[in-house]
Amino acid sequence: MPLRYIEKILRASVYDVAIETPLDFAKTLSQRTQNQVFLKREDLQSVFSFKLRGAYNKMALLSDEQKKCGVIAASAGNHAQGVALSAQKLGINALIVMPTTTPEIKSQSVKSMGAEIVLFGDSYSESCDHAYELAKQSGRVFIHPYDDEDVIAGQGTVAMEILRQHTKKIDAIFVPVGGGGLIAGVAVYAKFVRPDIKIIGVEPEDSDCLKQALEKGERVVLDQVGLFADGVAVKQIGEETFALAKEYVDEVITVSTDEICAAIKDIFDDTRSIAEPAGALATAGLKKYVEQKAVTGQTLVAIDSGANMNFDRLRYVAERSHVGEHREILLAVTIPEVAGSFLHFCQLLNGRNITEFNYRYFDDKNAQVFVGISSSGDVKDRDFLMMKLQLEGFDVVDMTANDLAKEHIRYMVGGHAPCELNEVIYSVEFPERPSALLNFLTELGGRWNISLFHYRNHGAAFGKVLMGLQIQAEQQADFHACLNSLGFSYHEETNNPAYQLFSGGKTS
Repeated sequence: MPLRYIEKILRASVYDVAIETPLDFAKTLSQRTQNQVFLKREDLQSVFSFKLRGAYNKMALLSDEQKKCGVIAASAGNHAQGVALSAQKLGINALIVMPTTTPEIKSQSVKSMGAEIVLFGDSYSESCDHAYELAKQSGRVFIHPYDDEDVIAGQGTVAMEILRQHTKKIDAIFVPVGGGGLIAGVAVYAKFVRPDIKIIGVEPEDSDCLKQALEKGERVVLDQVGLFADGVAVKQIGEETFALAKEYVDEVITVSTDEICAAIKDIFDDTRSIAEPAGALATAGLKKYVEQKAVTGQTLVAIDSGANMNFDRLRYVAERSHVGEHREILLAVTIPEVAGSFLHFCQLLNGRNITEFNYRYFDDKNAQVFVGISSSGDVKDRDFLMMKLQLEGFDVVDMTANDLAKEHIRYMVGGHAPCELNEVIYSVEFPERPSALLNFLTELGGRWNISLFHYRNHGAAFGKVLMGLQIQAEQQADFHACLNSLGFSYHEETNNPAYQLFSGGKTS
């Protein structure tokens, strides 16, 4: 056990800027899971995130000479606000490098604390590289968001508070994981004081750098990371944080976007506060742990790590939360185009609430319907309903886990194209900055005819487009090269059943 960390945590200078946040009993979630669930409310810090703990502790320990040189950091939001507030409190000049995709609400918050901002790059990685270069040129001290002993110690004060606030048995603490600063600090302290407590990390399925590193026994670099939970969108776990995680973290759970959205709703139901996606990560992992292991009667703590949520994203969260808690089933159903078919279909639902119904006439044989149906919350309920519909002669395809269907097709159901288009379908992800969509279309330059296009802004740092192109096979390499030159992530979706059933060109 690295005793130096215990001493650093006990001596950490965080309470000049941070508060001891409450450990709230989550009554509704406890009843639903049949466990005692507590939420550690780091969303109640003045910058709405735990990040100010580590930033301030690191900066308070700088020498007078280092403080005179100023500090620099790279961050898309929470770490930036923690550094800016700490600099303001300590009288240190601060420069923050933020991606060009950073929502204005976050950049304005940093500016209001007196920090200077440089917008650079489309991702944290690009901003971080630029910040390192500026640090070399200017002599500023780089304040790392997670891979630093003093930052880790500052975050470890969260565990110190939890164990002081709940002196009775705690079975597990669930911790969101990005670069690993929080889980490293929490794990090393909790295991020293109460080694019987399980420390369980939680990551998004598409940003699981710690889980993969633990499985391979070494740090890995992810090719790309999901950006919904942007606060933990890190391609590689920190070096020091990984060393501590290997020793003191018991397990890592991954959760889907839908499960994160459901957890945001759970936190709201119990606290009337809105967590950001990364902030709800631990709660989503707690719920999945309970479901997978059939745990009851235990005392479980989830760290609500932040509440820097863009208001524009709430619509998206609301749409996905019901699926995430198994309370909505999305189906593609083929119905005979004859009088009474819809009535018969609805009668088979036995009074279930229809949450969404999309249909457009195409021919006189069959109708393709995209339908959302309320569910009991039992994962077996979907299988039962599908079997019942199939026994009645309906062709049914489950769309509940199909991201293309949930992000695009549900808004586009209007019938197939009237003729064979020989189109290729792509989903494309690009930085949501001013004129990004225009620049994207300009780069295509009219080289290929666009036969389908759907774009919807969800208030995230990256936008998503579904597009169809009438393109010859030999030209696809040129199209890929175009997207690669722009740095856009893309995936071919031509064979996705959601597209084939609802938007594909007419075939003979």
